[in-house]
Amino acid sequence: MICKQVLGNLSSYPIDNKKVEELKLEWFEAPKRILRKTTDTGTEVAIKFLREGSRLLEGDILFEDETKLIVVSISPCDAIEITPRSMYEMGTICYEIGNKHLPLFIQDDKVLVPYEKPLERLLIATGYQVTKTHCKLLNMLKANVDHSHGKQGGSLFSKILELTTKE
Repeated sequence: MICKQVLGNLSSYPIDNKKVEELKLEWFEAPKRILRKTTDTGTEVAIKFLREGSRLLEGDILFEDETKLIVVSISPCDAIEITPRSMYEMGTICYEIGNKHLPLFIQDDKVLVPYEKPLERLLIATGYQVTKTHCKLLNMLKANVDHSHGKQGGSLFSKILELTTKE
């Protein structure tokens, strides 16, 4: 079956007595526009979104008929959980991690990053409150400004930066 759009989300969609099939995705599969997966009951699903910037969320409904729904379920993974003690610390944490081009998630006033041992060591050495956890990474920050570090063919933002920094 081919799914070309999200029909709704379980959080605000009446499911009645329909069976819910889970399409389990890893956190890094959620922003993909083209994907082929199998549900927990064996239904093959092909996702083909035409619109850029689409991002699947926990509970998104991809298919519905008289008897069932196919719903996105993000799988838990190991993550680094950082608890900022102030807004200043929140800003510096997000800046430092974002500067390394790593995905950031904000959940329950905590910053989450997919687990990497070197990053964990760096954050601990810098003095941040860090915990290794196993959870669903659900709320990825949308950092879609592409800055290509001076390479040609970058985004409009990159071209403006190049124009303003030329001497």
